[in-house]
Amino acid sequence: GPTEGLGKIIQRFPQKDWEDTPFPQGIELFCQPGGWQLSKERKQPTFFVVVLTDIDSERHYCSCLTFYEAELDLQVRAGLTHLQGGGTKEMEGEEESGLIQPAEVFAPKSLVLVSRLDYPEIFRACLGLIYTVYVDSLNVPLETLIANLCSCLVPAAGGSQ
Repeated sequence: GPTEGLGKIIQRFPQKDWEDTPFPQGIELFCQPGGWQLSKERKQPTFFVVVLTDIDSERHYCSCLTFYEAELDLQVRAGLTHLQGGGTKEMEGEEESGLIQPAEVFAPKSLVLVSRLDYPEIFRACLGLIYTVYVDSLNVPLETLIANLCSCLVPAAGGSQ
C-alpha cells in the first residue's frame, strides 16, 4: 500500500561509540530521503552522500549505498494469513502448489559509512566491496572486512596518493 515504514539499525561497527566520535543519532532517517517503502521490483543500488553537522559544528559525511533485497518474512506472513483466512486453495486466481513462491516484495537496505573526511569515491568503493561480499555470500566475515577497511590509512587532503 501507500504506507511508509520506519528504518532501523540492524548492525553497526563499532558496536560502541568511540570517545571522540559519537554515533550520529537518527541516521536511519537520512538513509532514505524518499522514505522507507517496499517495492514490487528489485531496484538498482543507489549511492549518495549526506553531510550532517553536529552540535560542535563538526561535519560528518554519511555515504549511503541502498539496495533492495527480497523480503521473505512478508511472504511467509501473507501465507499464514491466507491459511488462517479460511484455507482456500486459490490465491488471486492461481492454484496453490505448496511450493515456495519467489519473493514479490523487495525491501530497501542501506549500508552507511560515516566519516569526518570527504572522500565520496573512496567510500563508494568501500561500500561496493561490502555490498559484493554480502550479496554474493562470500566466505568473509563482515566484521573482518570492516576492521580491515577501518585500519587503512587515508592520505591527507592535497597530499600524495
